[in-house]
Amino acid sequence: MYDLIIIGGGPAGLSAGVYAKRAKMDVLVMEKAVMSGGQILNSEQVDNYLGLNGLSGFDLAAKFREHADALKVPFEVAEVTCLSQGENGRTFMVQTADGRKLETKTVLLATGAGYKLLNVPGESRLAGYGVSYCATCDGAFYRDRDVAVIGGGDVALWDAIYLSKLCRKVYLVHRRDGFRAAKYVQDRVLGTENIEFLPFFEVEEIEGDQRVESLKIKNNQTGEKRVLAVSGVFVAVGMVPQTALVKELVETDKAGYVKASEEGITSLPGIFVAGDARTKALRQVATAVSDGANAAVSIEQYLS
Repeated sequence: MYDLIIIGGGPAGLSAGVYAKRAKMDVLVMEKAVMSGGQILNSEQVDNYLGLNGLSGFDLAAKFREHADALKVPFEVAEVTCLSQGENGRTFMVQTADGRKLETKTVLLATGAGYKLLNVPGESRLAGYGVSYCATCDGAFYRDRDVAVIGGGDVALWDAIYLSKLCRKVYLVHRRDGFRAAKYVQDRVLGTENIEFLPFFEVEEIEGDQRVESLKIKNNQTGEKRVLAVSGVFVAVGMVPQTALVKELVETDKAGYVKASEEGITSLPGIFVAGDARTKALRQVATAVSDGANAAVSIEQYLS
């Protein structure tokens, strides 16, 4: 019987593991990937984490894991396939892909959210080398360069606005001619001189040898093809929260994110959430680490 099982070994899960171990909980962190760190492993450089700027995502993740290892936080490489309440209604059963079942008093869901992909040639190969899914994370690396933003929702438009302050030129590529964002955001985008809106265009391929060099696009109305010479491609076509394990247990919003404040307390006592899987405005390494700390403190209070 564990006090806490943390599902997910990204920044939120690692942070929670450190706090839980310091609180002398019997804790276990379960991560399906061999390497801890989550999405930051795919970042070529992290320039906005306080005090550790300039590290690669891999190196930052390694530092997070080293901290947890120094405190002897237990880890297990395993994929959790099912989460259910125990027979007494006060504990939880965590089942893994190999059929094992572990019992715990509390669970912290720190599984994060995945970016929706374009699924075009070059995207996966150049991820972290010019292909980015977070303008606020990586935009500073493209100062005075030409970039493209893919998408037509709020995130895509705000990304274009943010990048227009840093980059020489921003192409906003959208498969339709209308935006889903608020009208005042649309007006701001269309009124920004160095943002060029390309409606009805879809991405065919992202090109480059070691890094992104160009973007092939095609107009879905006329068949016109263009090649944009860009150094960065920012994909903003949505995110998918990794919350399938708890969708029948706790309350989520329409997009599937677990409803919880920064304390990580969900609608079901004993289940907590931290990081990108919860409802929040900003999904960054800093907020994930904060979430993990807050959730661990909430869990300690719950257990006592």
